[in-house]
Amino acid sequence: MTDALLVLEDGRTFAGEAYGATGTTWGEIVFNTGMTGYQETLTDPSYHKQIVVMTAPHIGNTGVNDEDPESGRIWVSGYVVRDPARRASSWRADRSLDEELAAQDVVGISGIDTRALTRHLRERGVMRAAILSGEALLDGAGRPRAAEDLVAEVQAQPQMSGADLAGEVSTDAAYVVPALGPDGAPLAEPVARVAAVDLGIKAMTPHRMAERGIEVHVLPAASTIEDVLATAPDGVFFSNGPGDPGAATHEVELLREVLDRRIPFFGICYGNQILGRALGYGTYKLGYGHRGVNQPVLDRVTGKVEITAHNHGFAVDAPLDGESVAPHDGGRYGRVTVSHVDLNDDVVEGLAALDLPAFSVQYHPEAAAGPHDAAYLFDRFLDLMRPAATTEGTDA
Repeated sequence: MTDALLVLEDGRTFAGEAYGATGTTWGEIVFNTGMTGYQETLTDPSYHKQIVVMTAPHIGNTGVNDEDPESGRIWVSGYVVRDPARRASSWRADRSLDEELAAQDVVGISGIDTRALTRHLRERGVMRAAILSGEALLDGAGRPRAAEDLVAEVQAQPQMSGADLAGEVSTDAAYVVPALGPDGAPLAEPVARVAAVDLGIKAMTPHRMAERGIEVHVLPAASTIEDVLATAPDGVFFSNGPGDPGAATHEVELLREVLDRRIPFFGICYGNQILGRALGYGTYKLGYGHRGVNQPVLDRVTGKVEITAHNHGFAVDAPLDGESVAPHDGGRYGRVTVSHVDLNDDVVEGLAALDLPAFSVQYHPEAAAGPHDAAYLFDRFLDLMRPAATTEGTDA
């Protein structure tokens, strides 16, 4: 039964079957190469306003549970799979993926050639798209809608370039993730305190810090430097998130306030791009981005190659070789190196300031879902904060 249609802005269409909710959804269509971790992908706020194509053909066989989500809801705009599981086969499953998508009103499509679709996106680049199913495929008279009209509607949708989206996915109110001891119980006295600016944070990220004895104060994206300093932080963290870093004016200015005070800083994904812009480097949109749990990255500090989890469509434009002086304000932030680089395409995957206590990576060391190769980065952040954690407060 063909009752769903995927429409791309360049006019190509794929017919399939409705999966999850029925109706219409719009977004930038991207592909994820992970063979596992679909629940974490769906609930990652970085996928806000994106239709996600899974390149692994068989999706849904471990179902959905209430322990693995990275946030309180599914954020993807739409979901595309080739061969959905007929039933969940994990003892941890509480319900099927199809049921969860329908319950959260996420429109999806199945039964299409996702390999052909992915090759198309690799050749043409990610683009705007729509999924339509059920009555959404019919006009007011009950007749099938013309393909050219559907394409025109897709082309009328906003593009990801220039989109400022962090405020749409951030927490409305600050909250605290308490520090944990080796036994998993809360610590009476944390080893450090971090102000984490939520630009689309994944739940596992503050947990990774908490299990190292760090008390994490998660703050809304609209927070001011006064809000940050009110937590008496030993360090500041900027999370992953959706949108174009070129539109993140507030976040860039906030980070410059942090850097000016020499507060130790760590950024992940969107946070890496914000650090790049705060230092004065540019950012640009990748043709089809990096999304999956299998990206090889070279850590230039250790010389090791890590297999890493990615979800980004933008990247920092900084010199790959040697040191460079951060361009902002006549170089007031000093020297910077590219600390990590993607071995597939030489994309900047990390920055390290040499004259400031600040570094960042473009990928996800929290390993939800994904490999654990980069977990040491949280230890590196703790080491960066230790001198500050032994002093009384932070100089404002």
